[in-house]
Amino acid sequence: MNILITGGTGFVGENLTKALHEKGHHTYILTRSPEKYTDSAKSTFISYDYPVEQLPVIHAVINLAGESLFGYWSEKKKESILNSRIDITQKVIDIMKKLDQKPEVFISGSAVGFYGTSEDLIFTEETSKPGGDFLAKVTTEWENVAKQAEEMGIRTVYTRFGVILGEEGALKYMSLPVKMFVGGKIGNGEQWLTWVHIEDVVKLLQYCLFNKDMIGPINVATPNPKRNKDFTKILANVLKRSYWLPIPAPLVRLGIGEMSLLIAKGQYVLPKRALDQGFQFSYPYLKEALKEIKP
Repeated sequence: MNILITGGTGFVGENLTKALHEKGHHTYILTRSPEKYTDSAKSTFISYDYPVEQLPVIHAVINLAGESLFGYWSEKKKESILNSRIDITQKVIDIMKKLDQKPEVFISGSAVGFYGTSEDLIFTEETSKPGGDFLAKVTTEWENVAKQAEEMGIRTVYTRFGVILGEEGALKYMSLPVKMFVGGKIGNGEQWLTWVHIEDVVKLLQYCLFNKDMIGPINVATPNPKRNKDFTKILANVLKRSYWLPIPAPLVRLGIGEMSLLIAKGQYVLPKRALDQGFQFSYPYLKEALKEIKP
């Protein structure tokens, strides 16, 4: 298959393209700076204004690009988080509109932030009403742009990612306080963290790519979310560090602004669609996932 990917040089994208190459697929990586990369027999780097007529038949499109959520959420940062996702997704849609032969499937990244936050509700793909915070707004608008692919008759999947654990990404920020012996629960520690191992992210993305029954929103998350207090305790145990110093939630908000939504609040999200399809997670349990990553 020829697979067009945005965000192919990022954390998830690099792991996914490696897996796709191992299965013999060719990736066309859309990037703002293709000159920074070297083409290979398995991968071609192209700009967003690359002539569509020069592309071969594209069998699938995967959209993973967007401004990183990490950093202080100033109004400028929030605008960039939203606009980067909207603008890139629209560019991908415009490319697909120009293709004579449409892709068989369009997988567009999203996030469990769609559901908003709660300490007691359980969210699945059957939850249709988005939350009311900033991340819910971002994911709702993001998915609405991606829906144009459905109008072209393309099977469209919205992969709502939980917090992805791996050698890169959120875990290195989450583990730093623990490594410095100041790790502890944040606030009351009751907030849920919906997480997923990077290997399962790649595995489930490929499952969505090749399984025609996967359509619409798909929660890319472990079937076993953890409360913040339990997550931090298990992380401290794996790192052989102490777990004792609670961190006040207002202090977290002061340090990183509205980004504290990702840490001080949370949601319990289950991957119902994947489980109903019989998908098997390689790392359904946190302790085993962290031990494999070795944060």
